[in-house]
Amino acid sequence: MHTVSIDEMTGLQALERTAPDKTVRSGDVTKQEFEYERHGTTTLIGNFDVTTGEMFSETIGPTRTEEDFLAHVMRTVATDPLAPWTFVLDNLNVHWSASLVEAIGQLCEPGRDLGAKGKRGVLKSQVTRREFLSDSTHRVRFVYLPKHSSWLNQIEIVFGIITRKAIRRGSFKSLQDLEDKLRMFLKYYNDVMAHPFKWTYTGKPLEKSRRQLFCPIHRRPTARNAKPVKANAS
Repeated sequence: MHTVSIDEMTGLQALERTAPDKTVRSGDVTKQEFEYERHGTTTLIGNFDVTTGEMFSETIGPTRTEEDFLAHVMRTVATDPLAPWTFVLDNLNVHWSASLVEAIGQLCEPGRDLGAKGKRGVLKSQVTRREFLSDSTHRVRFVYLPKHSSWLNQIEIVFGIITRKAIRRGSFKSLQDLEDKLRMFLKYYNDVMAHPFKWTYTGKPLEKSRRQLFCPIHRRPTARNAKPVKANAS
């Protein structure tokens, strides 16, 4: 059985700095040119294996359309066509498209009448399509995270690593250069950095005294409306 965290990184810019970085000196940091030439953007659709911690069977291309996502999922399933697959993902509308329902229907319930989009049956609405794709009896099923909780999707951790290590301070001569370096970094990640993530958050609400640390500054209690602290009796 495969449990896969799946999501998209969109708008990855191929920026080429107009001057080379200044070499780092003792007691200083590398200086990077702030002007750049923009060579376009690309999109990464990634798979994170929750069990092994590896990224695999990624799709890198200009868009993340319904067709792109469907092709990505089907290519992923084809890597082990007889195994059960569970995909963990967010609520983007292309994640429960009619074409995806039809493809999963062919895999899991061949011959079933799925109805017509917008009219009847499984294909009628987003709700019915999502319920069908979430069916736990299917060999290929999708688990949709609650709204506003995409941080629960473990692939977001890897996307943060990719941004910091491979993209943020990079200089790319072309869009192809960016895509090649993304693939090289993903191979490096699997060879050197990949490991399963262990959740440390237990779901317990934060203690009241620590909540304000996680609030935007403009919403934190001010000296005017903060409750006074009682002094200990001596």
